[in-house]
Amino acid sequence: MSVLILTQKDLKKIVKIDNASIDAVAKAFSWLSRGLVTMPPIMHINIAEHQGDVDIKSAYVKGVDRFAVKIGAGFFQNSKLGLPSSPAMMVVISARTGMTEAILLDNAYLTDVRTAAAGAVAAKYLAPENVFCAGVIGAGAQGRYQMTALKQVRDFRQLIVYDRDIELLSKYVKEMEHELKVEVIAAKNVEEVITSAQSVVTCTPSKVPFVDPAFLHPGLHITAMGADLPEKQEIMSDVFARADIIACDKKSQSFSMGELFNAKADNANFDETLIVELGDIISGKQKGRQSQDQITICDLSGTGVQDTAIADLAMKQAQEQNLGIEISMD
Repeated sequence: MSVLILTQKDLKKIVKIDNASIDAVAKAFSWLSRGLVTMPPIMHINIAEHQGDVDIKSAYVKGVDRFAVKIGAGFFQNSKLGLPSSPAMMVVISARTGMTEAILLDNAYLTDVRTAAAGAVAAKYLAPENVFCAGVIGAGAQGRYQMTALKQVRDFRQLIVYDRDIELLSKYVKEMEHELKVEVIAAKNVEEVITSAQSVVTCTPSKVPFVDPAFLHPGLHITAMGADLPEKQEIMSDVFARADIIACDKKSQSFSMGELFNAKADNANFDETLIVELGDIISGKQKGRQSQDQITICDLSGTGVQDTAIADLAMKQAQEQNLGIEISMD
């Protein structure tokens, strides 16, 4: 018996932000809708002594021969040591035997891809059909991945971005203009992004909400990605009362962390029974955007089934291209 080892370099060759990864994540959401997924709650380990935390996510899908267990961390003092701040890896396990098939040493690359792909899936079903200007709050890695993914499903010609880090913002504008071949504008504040764009992604670690209901306008879609812990929040709770459609990846998870968790805790004025899961929209059980003027919001905190879907895609691609190193377990 052997285990396949795939490095980040290997994985970047075979998994990209493209139709294949977006389709894989869309399939993951549809698996949830069809009741095929066994997905435990996220295990969160807080390591306050070193200002870090570790999350463990996983999901088994009936009919899929393997599943992933992802170990993802956030140690934001790592930059002082010359190390990545969000290291991660995935262990791929056979659903038939329980044996380890592979270790994906992706250093969070697969998480970045599947998270960006989820944003693209949300936009495909909820953003206006015609998006001239896209917006993003947060000029870090995920801010780049999200706009690369959005370009796959909406052919925007202008991108407006805001980040409090002026140096990071300036670098983003220069590099993303070249990468996406669109006009990229540095915004002065969050309001400028939201009022200018038709499809906006928020991807920050903020604990203070900054999306104000006063910024909303007809024909706006917002995908909120940053609030993956109860203490994180990007959207003011009163925003949800203005939305025509509120979607999420998994209700039970969304009400235990992030945007909808905080909105409910604040007694925001919205009917939680009307919130729809993205998988139900994909499968046709619920409706996505029905008119250009609707205001839509999607709260995505990231699910273990997305990790299983992207790991399965990586394994299939690696096997086709004969990539990786086989290590004997004997």
